[in-house]
Amino acid sequence: MLPPLNPLHVFDVAARLLSFTRAAAELRVTQPAISRQINTLESFLGVRLFERDRQGLRLTSEGEQFQRQIAPAFAIIANATAGLMTTGRAEPLKIRVYTTFAAKWLIQRLPSFYVAYPHIKLNISNVVAPIDFEKDKVDLAIQFGAGHWPNVECELLFKDLIQPMCSPKLLKSHRMVEPDDLRRVQLLHSHYRRADWPDWLMAVNRPDLLTDAGISFPSSVLTYHAAVEGVGVAMGQLYLLRNEINDGSLIPLFNAPFERQLAHYVAWPKHRPLGRKARSFMHWLRLQTGEFLKK
Repeated sequence: MLPPLNPLHVFDVAARLLSFTRAAAELRVTQPAISRQINTLESFLGVRLFERDRQGLRLTSEGEQFQRQIAPAFAIIANATAGLMTTGRAEPLKIRVYTTFAAKWLIQRLPSFYVAYPHIKLNISNVVAPIDFEKDKVDLAIQFGAGHWPNVECELLFKDLIQPMCSPKLLKSHRMVEPDDLRRVQLLHSHYRRADWPDWLMAVNRPDLLTDAGISFPSSVLTYHAAVEGVGVAMGQLYLLRNEINDGSLIPLFNAPFERQLAHYVAWPKHRPLGRKARSFMHWLRLQTGEFLKK
């Protein structure tokens, strides 16, 4: 039969220190609490474990024998716990992020995360396909969509706000005042955001301007880079391109932003509780998006 474990732990500490006062300080409890735990253990065992003499507290012969036998077990538990916690601290937090979100929003903010959480390592990967937490070894994911994925919990970061934009280089040679002016330039398309132009043209009641012509790029990052270089007009994500808009390398056109029924979300597995590192990253992410949306 096992004795109660908390009194057993208290005995191990008190026997090692031969002081209830020092044992109370190490365990961060009061000295009377130590005495009560020792009394509980002695009552369970039916023997006295400590006695006092002129030199202070000492173990009885039964106490010495008992302490010799249980001390190695507590040492094993302490070492195993320390090893497990060290492994946990060394294991990085795995985050799946779209390339465009990482390049245009996340990376520039990561220094502040490492200032706030210097001991948390991040492992950031990027895949376009929707996350499958059952197959993918990922703790958190930044997902783009309507916010409904099977077996996934998610939290809104910010909506998808789109608008045509181009560089000052293009405006030097082409008039861009009304949507009809789009007929005279290259429309730039991102492979994974093929619905951007149709959605915006429908929103401004100009589906007649939709054409298969233009230039398609395999990623939004390349599409936006082509727009900055004056190749044509891209359908830009206003939130993710805020830096380019602020520094003047991209100029939104026609004063006609359109908010789609899609957004960026942070997602995590529904049936897996968030660990400490994931909760820390979520807290930081909420602060960052809150400050970002206020501007």
